[in-house]
Amino acid sequence: QVQLVESGGGLVQAGGSLRLACAASVRPFSNYVMAWFRLSPGKERAFVGAVTKATSITVYTDSVKGRFTISRDNAKNTVYLQMNSPKPEDTAVYYCAADSRVASTRYSYSGEYYYWGQGTQVTVSS
Repeated sequence: QVQLVESGGGLVQAGGSLRLACAASVRPFSNYVMAWFRLSPGKERAFVGAVTKATSITVYTDSVKGRFTISRDNAKNTVYLQMNSPKPEDTAVYYCAADSRVASTRYSYSGEYYYWGQGTQVTVSS
């Protein structure tokens, strides 16, 4: 059974930093595009960013560019979301997603990902 398990969420002050991790049981991990989405109250699930499978190229939604960084460790089957200078509007449940067949033009589409984690809450205080 494939599992994605997020960790690292919690309460952080605006301007601080927080690192989320997603441990994945998909194999081989290196064949999967890994993405982060978030869900805020009253909003639809939104794309945060993704890292490609072969070249580890990263893409981000505009609102987090320059503040958030996604990385992957294929030896540990883990993807990370480093959140620097978070803002109160970054408060959300953050989800990790994985799929081996996402086209490069579809990274931001949640429907393209088959495997999902259970989510981890991030709350940014002002």
